[in-house]
Amino acid sequence: MRELRCEDGHAAASPLTLALYQPDIPQNCGTLLRLCACLGLDAGIIEPAGFPVSDRAFRRAGMDYLDHVAIARHLNFEAFETWRATAERRLVLLSTKANIPYWDFAFAPGDVLLVGRESAGVPEAVHARADARVIIPLQPAMRSLNVAVAAAMVVGEALRQIRGAR
Repeated sequence: MRELRCEDGHAAASPLTLALYQPDIPQNCGTLLRLCACLGLDAGIIEPAGFPVSDRAFRRAGMDYLDHVAIARHLNFEAFETWRATAERRLVLLSTKANIPYWDFAFAPGDVLLVGRESAGVPEAVHARADARVIIPLQPAMRSLNVAVAAAMVVGEALRQIRGAR
């Protein structure tokens, strides 16, 4: 795993960053890191996580793909926000409480797509800091998708828009 600490001044070379807010499930986290590696995205993990953040915790889902993703670890949301302000990056939150369908949102290069904890999403204070909030509209009786599935759908649309604008 190529780990980049947020204090190192890392400027993303990728079109997007996928950030995970206090992830609960190492397998989902590994899957999301693999997604980032395969699509050329940077990744961010906002701690504390519900498991040890290490190569060993991710290897099962991420396999050898983890050697191909740049991961910035942020000790907490405040550290993440400091990094984001310095990098001048827009925060787009994927949320079941949003009103804008993800396909109606105009994504831009440099956006940070944020997914919440599998068990609880993100707190209201994080919602308030987002520059935009997008939703994947579901059938009325359904609550939510798996976080990795949801992220893949939104990342796909964001990349389609960004790469189509070239």
